[in-house]
Amino acid sequence: MHSLTDNASRKERDRPRRTDRNLFKGRGSLLSSSDSIGQKNDSRSKTGKAEAPPRQEKVKVKRHRNVVSQRVDVYIPTTITVGNLARLLNVRLERLQKQMRLAGIGDDASHDYVLTADYAALFAEEFGRNPVISDEAAFDICALPPHPNPTSLPSRPPVVAIMGHVDHGKTTLLDTLRSASVAKGEAGGITQHIGAFSVPVPCNGGNDPCSSITFLDTPGHAAFTAMRARGAHVTDIIVLVVAADDGVMPQTREIIDLIKKEEGNVGVVVAINKVDKPGIDIEGVQKALLMEGLQLESFGGDIPCVTVSGLTGDGLPELIETISAMAEMQDLRAERDGSTHGYVLESNVLKGLGPTATVLVLRGRLKIGSHIISGVSQAKVRVMKDAAGIAAKAAYPGMAVTVSGWKILPSAGDEVLEGNEADVKKAVTNRERKAQLDALLSDVDIINKSRRQEKDKRSLAETSGPADEGHEEPKELKLIIKADVSGSVEAVVGAIQGIGNDKAAAKVVFSGVGDISEADVMMAKALGGTIMGFSVTAPRAVETLAARSNVPVCTSAVIYRLTDDVRQRVINLLPVSVETAVTGEANVLQIFEIRVKAKETKKVAGCRVINGVVEKALHARVVRNGTVIHEGRFDTIRHLKMDVTEVRKGSECGLSFSDFHDLHQGDLIQTFKRIETPGIL
Repeated sequence: MHSLTDNASRKERDRPRRTDRNLFKGRGSLLSSSDSIGQKNDSRSKTGKAEAPPRQEKVKVKRHRNVVSQRVDVYIPTTITVGNLARLLNVRLERLQKQMRLAGIGDDASHDYVLTADYAALFAEEFGRNPVISDEAAFDICALPPHPNPTSLPSRPPVVAIMGHVDHGKTTLLDTLRSASVAKGEAGGITQHIGAFSVPVPCNGGNDPCSSITFLDTPGHAAFTAMRARGAHVTDIIVLVVAADDGVMPQTREIIDLIKKEEGNVGVVVAINKVDKPGIDIEGVQKALLMEGLQLESFGGDIPCVTVSGLTGDGLPELIETISAMAEMQDLRAERDGSTHGYVLESNVLKGLGPTATVLVLRGRLKIGSHIISGVSQAKVRVMKDAAGIAAKAAYPGMAVTVSGWKILPSAGDEVLEGNEADVKKAVTNRERKAQLDALLSDVDIINKSRRQEKDKRSLAETSGPADEGHEEPKELKLIIKADVSGSVEAVVGAIQGIGNDKAAAKVVFSGVGDISEADVMMAKALGGTIMGFSVTAPRAVETLAARSNVPVCTSAVIYRLTDDVRQRVINLLPVSVETAVTGEANVLQIFEIRVKAKETKKVAGCRVINGVVEKALHARVVRNGTVIHEGRFDTIRHLKMDVTEVRKGSECGLSFSDFHDLHQGDLIQTFKRIETPGIL
């Protein structure tokens, strides 16, 4: 366990604090901020202790016409590192470091440099926060700093992420490694989650394993880009799988972009898969990868390339050997004792266990009874199971274990840290308060945006006149998303949110983990929404309630089927364009009066069909001098004293309308079809 207040390290004692306020002179807006911070520090008690935080966090709201500005309280400890301050202010580290360089702290803007509360408060004000110096309210649990002598630590297994385009054989490749039929069980042959397991590595070609490799099987579908990015974040080595018969594809390029962003932080191995297929061009695939910026060893670069077959197992020993050699060069080491540091790979709710999470341990030892925190969720570890489902008493660096005992479900990708029970509870309380303030800040931003839009509409109405008053608001397809695990929820929401345009769009109003419940149906009924379930089921009672409440429920185990369904539902909300297609034309040559009954006559137009086919079943219209004067249906069509249903070009016929009798010589009669075209996204 390591708190923000414990960051006064040896580096802080050795470096100058730079407390000279003249440092900020001539540095833009920081000059005025330094004066206000000085006043804040003078307002503290003479004993030097920070005043107790207020009971309720306040947001200073300044109203000016249609704009709301806000400055949210942020609690700052006595000392804090630059990296932790960036996280506290919710800004990118690079942005904070840039501001520090503008302030004159150029050489010391590293992530682990320790700032005093005065300087941290200055930068907090620069980023629109109201700094409150309080060690108690600012308390949090953070990762321990890097070990001063990492070479003295024991080695740990490398964490390897298998990445690639959909259906390029990633899971089949791993399937052969762990000798379990996983690919056959995947919905649609597509991996939907991040799976983690260990593979023993034999020593010197023998049968006795002396080390292991932890593999992460990341999904290849485009909707799981965020999950792939998270997999790369905790990865030491990325194995990019490219099918020899398919080459570089869209997800392949996305992963190459990830590799470029992580350049220097992860090792890369290219595995050209499916080499057992006939007619493949391995050299062509290698050249395509070179064109994308991957410098392969075969072309003088430093990225090894291995040809493999996940189906037959050819090349897998060479792949394992290459990964082992790369891990040996990286010299991966971590503490096997002390506080745990890791990441949540996946989380879901299991019957009998409640909220569970797959945790990848990177440092320390996670054991039964440990108190851990992840985001705003906390747990006392009750049950741990390894990748094979066997109960484990402890997890060491490089291991992925399923942990139960969480009070609420943690989010996939969140950092996992260990502390004592009291510190974990205190940190969760402070994180929840910060999350509420961040949500309030977001709400104020939404209010500002809404007011700006209203102002723009009024301005447009004043300049354009009443013609714009009929502008319609975009229609929304309100969705409730339920999925089996939190990573899938994130991926489905991300894939769906981009569907739509300025006339109709999908809007996710709620998302959660677990099967579809009656509460979900009642929420959808109240909102007029639709329930989308990914890899979850709806009990019979819930299905009955949904049918009775007219709530649409769509479930699937393949994500692109869900997105296709949502896309079609959004298209159905778009206005339909109606077009007419003329199928036949006839000229009126002469008007006849015929006797229908004893004293009743009816006008009939003697016509010649000049284009197409005139059909009795279709709509018809009368055009006179270029203007349509009537639309309706035919009463009768006769040809040679016989009733007919259609008359073709060049033939003559007698026509009459059921509700129009004012036909004149020279009129043009057209038959047409109405074609409805759905909207286009």
